[in-house]
Amino acid sequence: MIMTIAACIIALFFAMNIGASGAAASISIAYGSGAIAKRRNALIICAIAIFAGAAIGGSEVVKTIGEGIIPQSLLTSKIVLIILVSATSSLFIANLIGIPLSTSEITVGSVIGVGVALQALYINKILIIVSFWIIIPVVAFGIAFLLGKLIHKIESKHPTIAKGKYKKVIMLFVVIVGFLEAFSAGMNNVANAIGPLVGAEIVSIKSGILIGGLFIAIGALFLGSRVLETNAKSITRISPLEGGAISSTGAFLVILASVFGLPVPLTQVTSSAIIGIGTAQNGMNIWKKQIISKIIKVWVVSPIFSMVISYGLVKLFINSDFYTIVILVGVCAATLGTLSLIKTIREDNRAYQEHGGGI
Repeated sequence: MIMTIAACIIALFFAMNIGASGAAASISIAYGSGAIAKRRNALIICAIAIFAGAAIGGSEVVKTIGEGIIPQSLLTSKIVLIILVSATSSLFIANLIGIPLSTSEITVGSVIGVGVALQALYINKILIIVSFWIIIPVVAFGIAFLLGKLIHKIESKHPTIAKGKYKKVIMLFVVIVGFLEAFSAGMNNVANAIGPLVGAEIVSIKSGILIGGLFIAIGALFLGSRVLETNAKSITRISPLEGGAISSTGAFLVILASVFGLPVPLTQVTSSAIIGIGTAQNGMNIWKKQIISKIIKVWVVSPIFSMVISYGLVKLFINSDFYTIVILVGVCAATLGTLSLIKTIREDNRAYQEHGGGI
């Protein structure tokens, strides 16, 4: 009973964090472009859209998280607690050190970690999910690139289109697609918080998506201001039409993935669409090494980070295997030490090249 209550509390806390981070960012283009003037109004619209998305279309992704990655029979209260603690702690640690992790990927990674520890995974389903983590951002880039080329032609022929008689129409379009993007976030992300609870039959799907959607919406409404401001300021060079193209691309692809029960990273879909628009604007100049490197690192780190944590917790609290924990700690320490050593060597080489000499 205590495990069940603890799992429910952590799930709701996780839901609020999802709303405060990725979900709140979904309305940032509409707010940053001025289509929604007041921050409070943007957050209210975002919260309504998130709850509606979860309530109307969140069930398929919930089924995938709850029973599509590992056998449902393994999902006891203790296992569910481990999954949720792993995902929540991964997100919390990442926020502390400034790494933007995908909530969908860390949740899937947590479930996979449990499956690996218990030697029970649906490999085919995992391969499908991971393949779409690659395919959907690529498609997002392609769609946004084509829309960017079209918008560039329209704005070249009509440079004052966003300021003339069509301004209200364009701004309304941006608000609508911003609502749809937040709607898609609710559809896809509610499973991250309540999917394990549904899989363990602690709550029903209907109750789970309503409660989970409500807490994600609450997180966006009351805790999403900072993320909204940060994302809004980062899109100042994107015109309203381009912003609408980015939001509509992300909304369309994430809603489509949700219908088929695929948990996908909205942040990476949006980032790929932004790069597509940027490439249409400025050519290959936007393809800086650090941008591509950051996306790849986030994609790889997100699921592995939470997978290692959940694997270790299962070994510690379910199997009482302390030897494996020692190895995991050792591997982490060795990895951090190696990265630090590489950084030190590079700094030494740079100093040597700049100033000459040796030891």
